Amino acid sequence: MHYENGKFDSSYYFYNKAKSTAELKKDTSRIIHSLAWMAQIQRNQGDYTGSETTSIEAFPIIENSNKYPYGETNIYIGLGNNYLNTFDYDNAIYYFKKAINSKTDKIDKAGIINNIGVTYIEKGNYQKALQILLPLLKKKEVINDEETYARINDNLGDAYDKSKNSKAFFYLNLGLKIREQIKDDWGMLSSYYHLSLYYKKSNPKLAADYALLTYEKATKINSVDDRLRSLELLIQNSTGNKLKRHSLLYLHINDSIYKVRLNVKNQFAKIKYDSKKEKDENLKLKAQKVLQEGQQHNRNLFLYFGFGIIILTSILISNFLIAKNKREKIKASYTTEIRIAKKLHDELANDVYHTMAFAETQDLSTRQNKEILLNNLDTIYSRTRNISKENSTIEAGPLFLSGLKEMISGFNNNEVNILTNGIDTVNWKALEGNKKIAVYRVLQELLVNMKKHSQCSLVVISFKKNEGKLQIDYSDNGVGATFEKLTSKNGLHNVENRIQSIKGTISFDTKSNKGFKVSFMFPI
Repeated sequence: MHYENGKFDSSYYFYNKAKSTAELKKDTSRIIHSLAWMAQIQRNQGDYTGSETTSIEAFPIIENSNKYPYGETNIYIGLGNNYLNTFDYDNAIYYFKKAINSKTDKIDKAGIINNIGVTYIEKGNYQKALQILLPLLKKKEVINDEETYARINDNLGDAYDKSKNSKAFFYLNLGLKIREQIKDDWGMLSSYYHLSLYYKKSNPKLAADYALLTYEKATKINSVDDRLRSLELLIQNSTGNKLKRHSLLYLHINDSIYKVRLNVKNQFAKIKYDSKKEKDENLKLKAQKVLQEGQQHNRNLFLYFGFGIIILTSILISNFLIAKNKREKIKASYTTEIRIAKKLHDELANDVYHTMAFAETQDLSTRQNKEILLNNLDTIYSRTRNISKENSTIEAGPLFLSGLKEMISGFNNNEVNILTNGIDTVNWKALEGNKKIAVYRVLQELLVNMKKHSQCSLVVISFKKNEGKLQIDYSDNGVGATFEKLTSKNGLHNVENRIQSIKGTISFDTKSNKGFKVSFMFPI
């Protein structure tokens, strides 16, 4: 009800409440359903990072059960649309294909295949898009569904237009005709937009007319992003006063939507935070109630069975807790040993082997070979020390970016607001795994240091490519630190070591009471 009326904050709040209730009841189907809608609301409001994080919350449930095919499909479609909107086309195609492989009906599968075709259009592979879209027009379920049939025709027209094929005119107009007949406002908006692109060079006036129709339809259905897209077309096809008017309107809307979406993003984060806080408080109250009932029960036992029973019970409980604590310590120690052993094998085995081979085959009496051997040993020592300080593994594969964002967002709270800039522009797939791990650990240690010592309210982390290197700048508005304080913090020594291990450089701003700034870069 709230979603249909455009009250997205209220809709998000109640879906989040439904998720919390479902978690108490262990209703996993309802949890996935709520997460899918929450992610869609965030996506509709332009909060793609938040939407991605919300969707990923459903992964543990999906991976451990095959009972919720439709929820699984919606999660994967949502992630595909997130990546499509953020120009990560390979990930978009990956999740759209996962959605196809889940259990869903034929018309939904046709819609997903259409989305894959659109992704290939945006990627610039028009022939691949045509190979995907054309067979859909022969499917009975598509022909019988006018909305889907029109959408596929429109996208085919767009693909033909961008590949300079004269068939574009037929498919674009057929899609528009069907949409006008069924009064599909969202569909007509897309058709007007594609026709404006089609006439851009051959008939600028007609292109401007279709761009104006796109703007009017986007205004009617309150699609701000489409209003901006149509204004871009109007700017390209206008001169004089019209050009100035359209440009000013574009700037005004763009500025307004940025502010609104920033507020909405913060509001979504606050809803989640308040919900978690309320849940923790409820659990605390329940624990206190259980404790009070236990205490009353013990008092009754004292009255009925006497002092001897209490002593016996205390001994049994004490032995049980000691045994349990011992088992947990043994298990934790074993897990840690396994993790460290794997780290040592994966990251240090080659270095140790090459160092041993160097020592056996080279003349160590020369000064140069001695320095090389000492440098190699120092590197092994530094990496071993870093490994000993790490306490968790890091996903360095396709989900690295989402894991990095999730780690950074984990430090967001009411006192500290963390902003990132340019994180989505980095080609993380092309980056070596050890460099991803170094970036993750360095930022983690900087944020831990911030949380412990900075007393700041704002953190900005920027990512940019600089002459074949990746430069990452960290700054906060906290109390800063002198050089002496910096050198006394073991975590910041680790930061330097990690950057040096990937042949990078790092600099600290050591002006006390001027905030804290760190800049590091390394070759990519």
